Amino acid sequence: QVQLVESGGGSVQAGGSLTLSCAASGIIGSVTTVGWYRQAPGKEREMVALMAVNGYIRYADYVQGRFTVSRNNYKNMVTLRMNTLKPEDTANYICRMTYRSQDYWGQGTQVFVSS
Repeated sequence: QVQLVESGGGSVQAGGSLTLSCAASGIIGSVTTVGWYRQAPGKEREMVALMAVNGYIRYADYVQGRFTVSRNNYKNMVTLRMNTLKPEDTANYICRMTYRSQDYWGQGTQVFVSS
């Protein structure tokens, strides 16, 4: 049974930083694509950052230069370092991993950025 658990969310003032982590259990071998998404109240879920197994990274335009995604393939863990946070970054941040051609999602960790 594959499960993803995010951690690291919390409240921070604008301009501050947070690091989110996502750990997977129930994985045999390694995942392929990992990623972070976010969903704010009343808005659709949107991609924040994706990282393929070969290291290719794609960031959403609104986080380019501020967020950094990394992965530990052996531990099947992915992190998201968020710098220079803005109030509009407030959202539930959700981890996704692709394993054997299936996507698995966590429940998310809430991030609040105050002005």
